[in-house]
Amino acid sequence: MAKSILLLNGPNLNLLGSRETSIYGTESLADIERQLRELARKEKLALSAFQSNHEGALIDRIHAAAGEKVDFIIINAGALTHSSIALRDALVGVAIPFVEVHISNIYRREAFRHVSLLAECAVGSIIGLGPAGYRLALEYAAEYGT
Repeated sequence: MAKSILLLNGPNLNLLGSRETSIYGTESLADIERQLRELARKEKLALSAFQSNHEGALIDRIHAAAGEKVDFIIINAGALTHSSIALRDALVGVAIPFVEVHISNIYRREAFRHVSLLAECAVGSIIGLGPAGYRLALEYAAEYGT
């Protein structure tokens, strides 16, 4: 049975490719998801992706992941990284290992972005490597626990 990976993207990440391209680059979320699906096929992983601008929808998706026997979560929570205790509690509550991804280097940005409420619960964080961070996270997820 293939390892099941859930890719979660939070608020405003649907605007990748057109939003602040000097910070986030020109690749769209669809481009990133397409690349990850290709990599997942090569690695024989089952990858599902979900993006929402709504905190509750992300929390509901995390809760559903537990019932679906998801093995690993890759999450870019966007701005919710810095503000959502509820999202953190959902991730802790389902006890699915996860990696936090950020396209930009949050430590080279505004001070309020320097705190991640998810980092201490994550297996790891990939920060500031652009869209390549997603690919690294998927490669890591493929090897995690083996």
